Amino acid sequence: MELEISQLVDKIVRSIPNYPKPGINFRDICPLLKNIEALNKVIDYFAGKINFEFDYIAGLESRGFLFGILLSQRLNKGFIPIRKKNKLPGEKISLEYKLEYGSDIIEIQADAFEPGSKILICDDLLATGGTAVAANELIHKAQGNTVGYVFVIELKDLKGKDRFDPKVPVIVALSD
Repeated sequence: MELEISQLVDKIVRSIPNYPKPGINFRDICPLLKNIEALNKVIDYFAGKINFEFDYIAGLESRGFLFGILLSQRLNKGFIPIRKKNKLPGEKISLEYKLEYGSDIIEIQADAFEPGSKILICDDLLATGGTAVAANELIHKAQGNTVGYVFVIELKDLKGKDRFDPKVPVIVALSD
């Protein structure tokens, strides 16, 4: 099944060279989103690979929302959005993190989950791992525990997985 899902995603997701800037090979998930059969297979694959307990799925803005919500519905779990600064109402917990060129701020609602909750982080793409590591730190700051990661695509050469705790499962549909 792993080879099958990897080949399916590789066939459907398109590469757009030099977008959004020269030297970047952008992986466009839009063709996967419009192919409901393939999209269901990816969500089924993730659901079948998760063999640990968790309470909520946290999706990273914005494409992590797409897969995270579908997976949370499939597994009957609540969904938590992790958003960029000033996009969520109410009391928030924020975390500033470094990017290659500058920094960014992500936020979660202060009452998004109960202290001690087990959280699965979901996003479409794992590159350097910076945003996922920041999401993990934000979840810990909010008194939760990251118990796994789910990504549609991993850019292996960028070694983002190396930044995660090796005891925490990382599920990937396509390692590119």
